[in-house]
Amino acid sequence: MTGPLLSFSEVTRRFGTVRALDPVTLTVGRGEFVSVIGPSGCGKSTLLRLASGLDEASSGVVETATDEVAYVFQDATLMPWRTVRRNVELLGELSGADREDVRVRAQAALESVGLADVAGRLPRQLSGGMRMRASLARALVMSPALFLFDEPFGALDEITRTRLNVQLMDLFVARGFGALFVTHSVEESVFLSNRVVVMSAGPGRITAEFTVPFAFPRPAELRYTAEFTGLAGKVARALEDAS
Repeated sequence: MTGPLLSFSEVTRRFGTVRALDPVTLTVGRGEFVSVIGPSGCGKSTLLRLASGLDEASSGVVETATDEVAYVFQDATLMPWRTVRRNVELLGELSGADREDVRVRAQAALESVGLADVAGRLPRQLSGGMRMRASLARALVMSPALFLFDEPFGALDEITRTRLNVQLMDLFVARGFGALFVTHSVEESVFLSNRVVVMSAGPGRITAEFTVPFAFPRPAELRYTAEFTGLAGKVARALEDAS
């Protein structure tokens, strides 16, 4: 199947008299990782809500070429009374899928994020990084074609965030899903993405777009190269201009 997984065509969003988004045109292809970065209030999260169907555009067209969409929030939103394994199995259970198939998928997802050894623990017994990995594993169970990420690592310390960036990138390479990733981190956006989109302060609009040339998979050490820091600097300057 050809064509993008997700497309915004001249999309606007208004809340009463407040213009949240000016016309935005953007696509996310199959197997493409696109990050959106911009100042607070620029409409980044609004784009995700529109993509997920949780909100409707005031004008323009939002199209998704798949029903297999996963939304990962900054808060891990785990059920505190369910073990890690039972949390990871939740979406499969709600979908009505075969119980044994869900169990097998959950085990594979737990192993892919390195949580198989703590699957019997409750969320309160996990670190913040481990809870976020559990949230990611839960989303992976149904093998979505498109991921929507709303600053999933924003509340984590820098070391944990960097480690999870590498882990997410490895999952992206292995599974080939499409992703629209909202972040405030320039380095994170460059490290993870095929493309980085910069949005202006509200009303949000796209002011710059950068293609990231580095081949996948990318080692953590890439961040220390001149090529990486040079591109990150260009993104940072565009972000300053947009703020």
